[in-house]
Amino acid sequence: MQGLGNDYVYLDCTREMPEDLPALARRVSDRHFGIGSDGLICICPSDCADVRMRMYNADGSESEMCGNGIRCVGKFAYDKGLVGKTSLTVETLAGIKHLELHLEHGKVSAVTVDMGVPTWEENRVLTIQGEDYTVTPVSMGNPHAVLYVDDPGAVDLPRLGPDFEHHPSFPNRTNTEFVQVLGPDHLRMRVWERGSGETMACGTGACAVLVATVLNGKCGRSADVDLLGGRLHIRWDEETGHVFMTGGAVTVFEGELIED
Repeated sequence: MQGLGNDYVYLDCTREMPEDLPALARRVSDRHFGIGSDGLICICPSDCADVRMRMYNADGSESEMCGNGIRCVGKFAYDKGLVGKTSLTVETLAGIKHLELHLEHGKVSAVTVDMGVPTWEENRVLTIQGEDYTVTPVSMGNPHAVLYVDDPGAVDLPRLGPDFEHHPSFPNRTNTEFVQVLGPDHLRMRVWERGSGETMACGTGACAVLVATVLNGKCGRSADVDLLGGRLHIRWDEETGHVFMTGGAVTVFEGELIED
């Protein structure tokens, strides 16, 4: 499944849990010898929500959650009959998230996710390869470093991304977003995700970008965010402090993985 090109292999683990999920994630994510994906997401039973989401990056590391991934979890759970309602809860390592499913012809076409209340720190200056960059650290349950550039398309992400990800300021590594402000309600970004490299989209990253851009006085509290894989609508509610993300979720194919 994919959300704005952020593609993961989804596994129904409500009846059986595979062994060694990190190794399985590395195997299925390999785009030459595996299925090919940004990682592995398992839909599991939960004692406190409708379903539980476990998310592994392509390198096998487990992350707190994934904004594009959780929309697909909602679609998977509804389309596969694991839940029979369009308002549901998903347990993640970043807490319980609330989802509203939008249907077309009986299938989920888009999902609005209550991403919760963000936290942030004061802007800091990082020295990367001899140059200083001002970043805004924001957490959406997972860490992000947001910075502003004239043109995200001109950034040499493969060269710079790993140094941001592994900077000593972020002991647990970080996702990094390179942002261009196109208007008060329109942003453009590229993202380097920890453990996966550049991806087509990052839902938590888009939320962090809106929060950081509001904090820096560069946009309003509701904006369209353009990513390589498409557009997300992000809204930071002033009354509740919650961030809401709306975007698509698409099933690409289904199949079986043959054991060697």
